[in-house]
Amino acid sequence: MKIKTIQLTLCILFMCSSIEFLYAQDWANLERFKKENAELLNLKKDENSVVFMGNSITEGWLRIRPEFFSKNPYINRGISGQTTPQMLLRFRQDVIDLKPGAVVILAGINDIAGNTGPSTIEMIVGNIISMTELAKANNIKVILCSVLPAYDFPWRKGLEPAEKVVKLNTLLKAYAKQQNIEFVDYFTPMANKLNGLKVTLGDDGVHPNLNGYLIMEPLVKKAIAKTLSLK
Repeated sequence: MKIKTIQLTLCILFMCSSIEFLYAQDWANLERFKKENAELLNLKKDENSVVFMGNSITEGWLRIRPEFFSKNPYINRGISGQTTPQMLLRFRQDVIDLKPGAVVILAGINDIAGNTGPSTIEMIVGNIISMTELAKANNIKVILCSVLPAYDFPWRKGLEPAEKVVKLNTLLKAYAKQQNIEFVDYFTPMANKLNGLKVTLGDDGVHPNLNGYLIMEPLVKKAIAKTLSLK
């Protein structure tokens, strides 16, 4: 019985170490869109195509409102749980190599949640600036988005993110103005009096529901039209 227990323990440890090894080898999840990217590279380029770079809020957008992407030349490159350093690592293959007309960057909330370790507001802004600079250096126009309001994280309680989100958005808006690029303010119409997400716009206080995305869509479409000079 003792031998079987030891064997079971070793088996569990091996499985855990294998998972950690695989995660360490693809920390930014570069494999996620490898096939889709290869298929897009073989298609004729659309100068008005737009890549949406983000986390679960962007990924969930495709799941809840697939027609928003299918009816527009929009490419969803959201990965749940991701932080800005992970997005920065995959920015070349998931944005630059696709040669879109513009990129919409919505990122930062998972950094505040500490998903990949401690992160300051300045570090988050720095990573978003780096993505912006990479895009501009490759003739891709940039649209920056405010982080959505969040009063608490259901997966990590007690971090009090609300005011951190406000500070991050203030810095991002100032940077966008300085660089003369469009800034999409999702925060203002979606926040309640406590700077959290309105209960009618999300089910867990962080991720938008259908009502939330319906507020976001015209805001970002307006910014895209202005950025690409669309009528």
